Amino acid sequence: MDFNLLPGIQEFEHWATQLITWLSLNLLSWPVILQLVFLLVLLPFSRFLGKKIHPLATEWQRKSKTPHFLKLILTNLLPIIPWVIFLLMLWITLGGLFQLEASGRSRFLINTVASLTLAWVVINLTTSLIKSRVVAKLVTLFIWSIAALNILGLLTFAQEILDAAALDIGGLRISLLMVIKGVISLAVLLWAALAFSSLLERRVKAVPELTPSVQVLLGKLLKVTLIGLAVIIGLKTVGIDLSAFALFGGALGVGIGFGLQKVISNLVSGIILLMDKSIKPGDVIAVNDTYGWVKSFGARYASVITRDGIEHLIPNEEFITQRVENWSYTNSWVRIRVPIGVSYSSDPNEAIKLCIEAAIENKRIMDEPEPNCLVTGFGDNSINLEVRIWIADPQNGIGNIKSALMLAVWDKFNAAGVEFPFPQRDLHIKGPVEIYTNPTPDNV
Repeated sequence: MDFNLLPGIQEFEHWATQLITWLSLNLLSWPVILQLVFLLVLLPFSRFLGKKIHPLATEWQRKSKTPHFLKLILTNLLPIIPWVIFLLMLWITLGGLFQLEASGRSRFLINTVASLTLAWVVINLTTSLIKSRVVAKLVTLFIWSIAALNILGLLTFAQEILDAAALDIGGLRISLLMVIKGVISLAVLLWAALAFSSLLERRVKAVPELTPSVQVLLGKLLKVTLIGLAVIIGLKTVGIDLSAFALFGGALGVGIGFGLQKVISNLVSGIILLMDKSIKPGDVIAVNDTYGWVKSFGARYASVITRDGIEHLIPNEEFITQRVENWSYTNSWVRIRVPIGVSYSSDPNEAIKLCIEAAIENKRIMDEPEPNCLVTGFGDNSINLEVRIWIADPQNGIGNIKSALMLAVWDKFNAAGVEFPFPQRDLHIKGPVEIYTNPTPDNV
């Protein structure tokens, strides 16, 4: 690493001289000082008027019947009302100075502040469309700083300072200016790549000929490809030779092989699952102790939502290494067994008929294959029956269909007089037992 590229004392002295010269030419004069005093009075006055107008503007914006686009602009304009008032007053002042044919120095500071304020208002309105407030503030400050340097004529001076602060790493010259340009280019390209990939992903999902797993796979591949291109283009735009990262790439590969093997395993497992279509969004599955339907696939995990509304994030690797029950792999048909007990004093043929009738009347139970009821054994207290039904929507729940069927069977058994069993025990006494009520010494 070569530190000889860092700026020396002479360069700092040269920059200080340039800055002092600019201040003396532009600020250190009586006309400019008078304008500065005027601005210091105008700024708090504008803030005072802004606080008075803000409630009225809010009420008018809420009740007015303006188009949605104009309402959006007004909503974004409300927080910067004081700056808008300040800008309008500056323009009125400049108009008066032009009418009085004031010299350029007499209106230099007001004109500069008006340009800076206009840039601040326009940039705030533009960045207010960004959802994240923190990101919006950072973008606003950064863009306005560049605009302010350009308006003040200091942009070239600032670029020279940032470009002079540089390091030489392995023959690659890295300056602060290059880093800033790289970060900006990469941020813009990544934002464009993510936005474009989201648009393409929505287009892919709208194609009915593609299965859900293929749609997810294409969406993920497009996103990874576009992000990779954005990173490469971002590095090339700032003049970085990608061959300089060969050593770093080798070290990164070793790190991935040892430290990130689980992450890579989950990523590869997810791609395999999407390609072989064994599990896809919308499937009803059971893995380990989790039963639910697959909501989405990510690069590292799959989201499985249970009937309790709990969302489980299961690593993709588990779907490859564990035994998985996919209730909707070939189709969504699922057979459910519901045990029913009948008393020995009731007619089992009548009970079987009533069970089948109760199953047929339920709309969720399929007519084909038709419901069936079988005798499975003779228990201690009951004749054991089993109702076997098929449903085509297991994602809507298994327990609720069992409950509905058993309630329907209860109603039909009660109406037909069929008895449900209950535990019974017969007590047999083999012979009489003599009981002594008043013990005496003779019978003790």
